[in-house]
Amino acid sequence: MSLNEYIFKSLDSNIPKHVALIMDGNGRWATLRGLDRSKGHQEGVKRISDVVRTADKIGVKAITIFAFSTENWSRPQKEIDEIFALVRKYLKEERFNEDNVKITFMGDHSILDEDTRKTIQEVREKTSGNTGTILNIALNYGSKEETLNAIKTISKDYKNGKIDIEELDYNRVENHLMSKGLPDIDLMVRTGGEKRLSNFLLWQLAYSELHFTPVYWPDYNELEFINSIKEYQKRERRFGGLKL
Repeated sequence: MSLNEYIFKSLDSNIPKHVALIMDGNGRWATLRGLDRSKGHQEGVKRISDVVRTADKIGVKAITIFAFSTENWSRPQKEIDEIFALVRKYLKEERFNEDNVKITFMGDHSILDEDTRKTIQEVREKTSGNTGTILNIALNYGSKEETLNAIKTISKDYKNGKIDIEELDYNRVENHLMSKGLPDIDLMVRTGGEKRLSNFLLWQLAYSELHFTPVYWPDYNELEFINSIKEYQKRERRFGGLKL
């Protein structure tokens, strides 16, 4: 059976609209093979497009990947430089328009280097008209910082008389988050065996299904992604209610 046949025959119609991915395990994958950690990041980048293309085939509307967190600045500068070089290379060389992929971003880009900021702006503009799967890249992103900034903005609006405090609801808060406009996250997958959220989309994941796999990200291929979707399809989502 070909991969495409397996994909379409092994899934039911309950496809998550939005999948979030914590791409963990690049460094450990490389270390196990006696390689420099940078080799793990290089191999990991290849998996992104594999997953996005598979997501598009099965009807996933959006993928959000955790590319670099606000906490990752504590890593060695050499590794940080290598990660951002890979990010720029990926954004510049990947043929997103051929796959009709729309690229969006979230995170604080103000402290990033000029080349990275320019690359982000260019790929955002070039893919803005695409109508396939959205690849949302969380770059220098932290959920606590996102929430704090939303609170500050809402507080300023209240102070300036733009909103009444009694009108504040979930929708207004979500409209101040960086994920505004994206579908609710149905499934979050973390590779690499760790079982924590690491300051990733804390508000948005409130009722998402969570799937933790021991597979390191460089080994997380199309079949592993399909297996995560199959695991999601086994879940019964009640959102706090009872099964009738």
